[in-house]
Amino acid sequence: MTTEKITIEPVTRIEGHAKVTIHMKKDGSVEHAYFHVNEFRGFEKFCEGRMVFEMPQITPRICGICPVSHHLAAAKAGDALMGVTPPRTATLLRELMHMGQIIQSHGMHFFELAGPDLILGFDADPATRNVVGLIGADPDLTVRAVQLRKYGQDIIYQVGGRRIHPNFAVPGGVNQAFSAEKRDHVLSGLDQAIETTQIGIQIIKDWADANIEDIEKFAVFHSGYFGLVTPENSLELYDGKIRLIDRDGEQLECFDAKNYLDVIAEHVEDWSYLKFPYYKKMGYPGGVYRVGPLGRLNIAEKIDTPLAQKEFELYRQINHGKPVYHTLYYHYARLIETLFALERTQELLDDPDLLGKDLLNRKYDFKGEGVGVIEAPRGTLLHHYWAKPSGQLERVNLIVSTGHNNWAMSEAVDSVAKTYVKGPDVQEGMLNRVEAAIRAHDPCLSCSTHAIGQMPIKIDVIDADGKITKTLQRD
Repeated sequence: MTTEKITIEPVTRIEGHAKVTIHMKKDGSVEHAYFHVNEFRGFEKFCEGRMVFEMPQITPRICGICPVSHHLAAAKAGDALMGVTPPRTATLLRELMHMGQIIQSHGMHFFELAGPDLILGFDADPATRNVVGLIGADPDLTVRAVQLRKYGQDIIYQVGGRRIHPNFAVPGGVNQAFSAEKRDHVLSGLDQAIETTQIGIQIIKDWADANIEDIEKFAVFHSGYFGLVTPENSLELYDGKIRLIDRDGEQLECFDAKNYLDVIAEHVEDWSYLKFPYYKKMGYPGGVYRVGPLGRLNIAEKIDTPLAQKEFELYRQINHGKPVYHTLYYHYARLIETLFALERTQELLDDPDLLGKDLLNRKYDFKGEGVGVIEAPRGTLLHHYWAKPSGQLERVNLIVSTGHNNWAMSEAVDSVAKTYVKGPDVQEGMLNRVEAAIRAHDPCLSCSTHAIGQMPIKIDVIDADGKITKTLQRD
């Protein structure tokens, strides 16, 4: 019988707003812990009636952390709906902007959001377990981390003219060219960004060696894995087919994004506004899967850039070539992807077509329906639009990256709470580990984060009679 409920609200160092409720038994153990996404956005509904060409400007407002992902997914859905293929130069420029998005988002997450736990410790004083604490512990590393994110943001700016909410990609292509001066500017910061990422990789590898006992009991569970691949099953972040594998690495599906409704469905629980996607043929919860860095490195058989491939080969040794299912390895996978994005940036900058002037294809063959897909930093992002012949949208369906991981985050919260939270003396570090289970997935729950350091948190422990027996507070 449940005698107490601990509420963590808000969950800190994530994008958006969520809470966790931990239901305790009389003996001080955890009965069950729930991850609640308690926001309602309604973006799909209020996009109805808008014109398809407006969507690359409207949908980035879903998120201030990864607006480029929505911007490009919307443009790609517009391409499909209007029946048009962008010129090669436009595609290269879109992908370059996307690499900037991956670099800035992954870099920020590892160093500024997850870093305080990994570098300072899960049980560190919450007053210093933040970016300010990192500055005190290692100012040189912190400056490097900030510069890595700045470099990714600068790529976005150089390509699209704005660091946030760019107005660049349109159905059929892009609206501005790239200059040799901008190319050389981006190239000038590449080596330092690669060096910082490699420092981060060594940090997470050293941390993993020193904390392997925690890794092997911290939200360890099996699932399927889902994401984009090249025709050779290499890591792909911009375009490709969607590959779904099972817990053992066997392929279940490899399909075009336009057919996603034939493959996945969404489950609903009454304790969360966020739906739970799953593989139709296996049902719910048997068909659940994970996306994002861990998912992508599990579905990939190789990486097509040399430095990232070398690191990927080491990563694959963790579970002897089988899918890596330890949640804390999301951080390692995230940095390998950052390294790939930087190397891919080099390849794009070296392509002479990047400086071309053929930017927009206006030869439309209107289809009335289109699906756009991209690998956002947090996982596979799908935009699906239906429109009238005028281009006015009649229906919109969005499956965001974090939605795919909803089951995984819920499972991680419950698992970590049962492993680490012990009553009656519940310590703040125990609860921070529960939050860290969510942070590992780097969720993006609404539109932007406007907090410096940690947000205030107050946790009330309430007994069966509704009385507050203990209060933990962090200002």
